Amino acid sequence: MTTARYRAATDVGGTFTDLVAFHTASDGSLHVITAKSDTTPPDFEQGVLDVLAKGGVDPSEIGFLAHGTTVVINALTERKGVKVGLITTKGFRDTLEIARGNRPDFFNLSYVKPAPFVPRYLRAELAGRMDYHGNELVPLDLAPLPEILAGFRADGVEAIAVCFLHSYANTAHEAATMAEIARLWPEVSVVASHQITREWREYERTNTAVLSAYVQPVAARYLSRLDQGLRSRGFGGNLFIMQSNCGVDSVEATSRIPITMVESGPSSGFWGAAELGRRIGEPNILALDIGGTTA
Repeated sequence: MTTARYRAATDVGGTFTDLVAFHTASDGSLHVITAKSDTTPPDFEQGVLDVLAKGGVDPSEIGFLAHGTTVVINALTERKGVKVGLITTKGFRDTLEIARGNRPDFFNLSYVKPAPFVPRYLRAELAGRMDYHGNELVPLDLAPLPEILAGFRADGVEAIAVCFLHSYANTAHEAATMAEIARLWPEVSVVASHQITREWREYERTNTAVLSAYVQPVAARYLSRLDQGLRSRGFGGNLFIMQSNCGVDSVEATSRIPITMVESGPSSGFWGAAELGRRIGEPNILALDIGGTTA
C-alpha cells in the first residue's frame, strides 16, 4: 500500500456525491480538495469512486475515509426496501398498526394513517412472555416457527424483524428466536429489537426493528460493494460509516444494523455546523440540509 496522504470524507446524496479531502504537505501547509459528481443509483458506490477520481484522490493514498449517505433515509422515504416479516409476542401482532394513535392533523376527518411497513398477513406471533423486570412469565414456544418461516419464504420475505414484549429487560427470547431462524433459514436477514435499542415502549422498538430489517439487505449490499470497489483500487485504510449520532462505525457493524445511519448525511452537516460555531465563537447556529430527495 502507498503511504497514506489523505484523510477524506464522501457523502452520497439524492442528486450529487461530494468529496472533501485534506493532507498536510512536507512544509506543514494544509491542502484541501473538494469535488462533486453525479450520484449513480442504484450503484451508489460508483458515484463515490467517480468523485474520488474527479478530485484526483487515489484510494491507495487514503488512510482514513468517513462515508455519509442518504441511501437508507431515501429507501425509507421512497419505500424501496425489501419485503419484511415480523415475529412478535402473542397478542401484540397489531402494535405496529395501532402505533401511538396520534393524528398529526387532529381535526382533519379525512386523515389516513400511513400504511405500516409490514402488512398484517406478514406479522406472526409466538407464545412466550417476559415481564418488565425481565422475569419469564410464559416460556417461549418455538414450535410454530418452521411453519411461520415457510409462509414468509413463500411470500418472498427477504428480512425478518423480531420484537418481543419487554425484551429490553431480558433478551433471551429474542436471542433464542434469532438462533433458531439462523438454523432453519440461514440466508435470510434477521434483526432483533434488542440489538438496536434497549428501551421501553413497544411500538417504538417494534417499528425501529422493522425499519432496520426493511433496509438491511439494501444497505449491506451497498456497503459491501463500496468496500470492495475501494479495496480493488488499492484502498487499505480505515473505512467508517457516519452514524445518526454524529459518530462513525465500521462497515461490518453498520451492515448488521443499518438503521443507525438513517440520518447519516444530515448529521454530518449538523456536526460541521456545530464545529464551525465553536471555531468562530457563535453558539447559535442554524443548519439546513437540502438534498435531491429530502430537506
